[in-house]
Amino acid sequence: MNQQTSSSEPLLQVVGVHKRFTGVHALRGVTLSFERGQIYHLLGENGCGKSTLIKIISGAQPPDEGELIIEGKPHARLAPLEALAAGIETVYQDLSLLPNLNVAENVALTTELAEHGGRLARTFDRRALAQTAARALQAVGLSGDADFQATLIEQLPLATRQLVAIARAIASEAKFVIMDEPTTSLTQKEVDNLIAVLANLRAQGVTVLFVSHKLDECYAIGGEVIVMRDGQKVASGPIADYTKSQLSELMTGRHLSSERYRAGTTQAEVVLAVRELTRAGQFRDVSFALHRGEILGVTGLLDSGRNELARALAGVAPADSGGIALDGQPIVLRTPADAKRHRIGYVPEDRLNEGLFLDKSIRDNVITAMISSLRDRFGQIDRKRARELAVDTVKELQIATPDIDKPVQSLSGGNQQRVLIGRWLAIDPRVLILHGPTVGVDVGSKDIIYRIMQRLSLSGIGILLISDDLPELLQNCDRILMMKKGRVASEYRAEGLKEAALYHALLSEAA
Repeated sequence: MNQQTSSSEPLLQVVGVHKRFTGVHALRGVTLSFERGQIYHLLGENGCGKSTLIKIISGAQPPDEGELIIEGKPHARLAPLEALAAGIETVYQDLSLLPNLNVAENVALTTELAEHGGRLARTFDRRALAQTAARALQAVGLSGDADFQATLIEQLPLATRQLVAIARAIASEAKFVIMDEPTTSLTQKEVDNLIAVLANLRAQGVTVLFVSHKLDECYAIGGEVIVMRDGQKVASGPIADYTKSQLSELMTGRHLSSERYRAGTTQAEVVLAVRELTRAGQFRDVSFALHRGEILGVTGLLDSGRNELARALAGVAPADSGGIALDGQPIVLRTPADAKRHRIGYVPEDRLNEGLFLDKSIRDNVITAMISSLRDRFGQIDRKRARELAVDTVKELQIATPDIDKPVQSLSGGNQQRVLIGRWLAIDPRVLILHGPTVGVDVGSKDIIYRIMQRLSLSGIGILLISDDLPELLQNCDRILMMKKGRVASEYRAEGLKEAALYHALLSEAA
């Protein structure tokens, strides 16, 4: 507990909270206590009750039983504005930013709502807004200048939006900040900056509830840990008292290995050859070869060009020059349809906005890439074949669902990701580009996805794994390419490579 505070009572208590949905007992008598000026890591597999707990604390949902006690005052339920007024601010995984407003307006939004009873003032005090925004943006390592403040959110890359959402929580001078997967789109350099931000918040007496699947980050931040499984708290205490293996076992109820998933592979023929690929302002002269059945990792900082390279190879944002050959034959990738025609599958980094049709069924999401081949001679989709394809995919990829007609948004993050992978397996791909395949995915689902990747590579598919998760690359890849300033700076054999050495190379300025 922070010694600066004059009060000995907890800032927030969750007492005997239950929450039920149709057929699901999401929270089962959860009791927690949060002290001022402490950082708590909330860990657990998707579906364990973390998101429901966050929504109850932030006022988005009421509990069925139990209560919240905030600074000694009991609440049977909170409305969102009451939570804001009590100093509870949440940075959700989907960020909840308004894309048509600029950076400064988004940063000041919750403060305005809390001060004006849920309504925005007809006119902002632009000078005060700019000063508040500048302080908060600089606190998370972003520019506080007028040009950046005036930039529309929709014009920013995902990682920058993530930092803007965190700046909004800082601007509101919250007492209790919930961060739901705040580092999913951040590179290691930005994560290091966020760790410093959290240390400052803690020093100011702010309590932080940090939800993450990345255990290394949790250890680097330090503080307390709360582990949930099946709607219950199963462990809590200083995070330093637990090993990663112990935490993984507590979360999943089974032992998960941290060893390499990859067994050595023999060199096979080249399936994808990239030669001097260039897109102005993003990457230049990128050359590499991907072999059949190989898992080739690509990493780098946010401005390295790795994300843009992935999109170019998927035909989403094509290269300006250079050559691409598939099985020795030159191909042109100007559109996603070109990539699909050449049997190149692409699982994007942002599955919610770029990959899935959230309100559509699991079946419809799986068959999307195959619709043309599923049509009969009258142009109608063969429902029997479509259903068989979806059922087979659900079974093969261990997607946990009782019904393929359920909307894909009803699934956990790990199951959603497997639906997206399954969509591209339906085209019998030669090459599969996986861009951040385990972002926002729990440790149990990561294990399943990694085993799927290995199985696919053994079937002869060439896999390009774009990731900034260094353990993920080291556990799964044959080789790793490191990009810096738009170029491939170095290449590594993954087997035997130490994470510390890769991390040091990642942060080195030399290209």
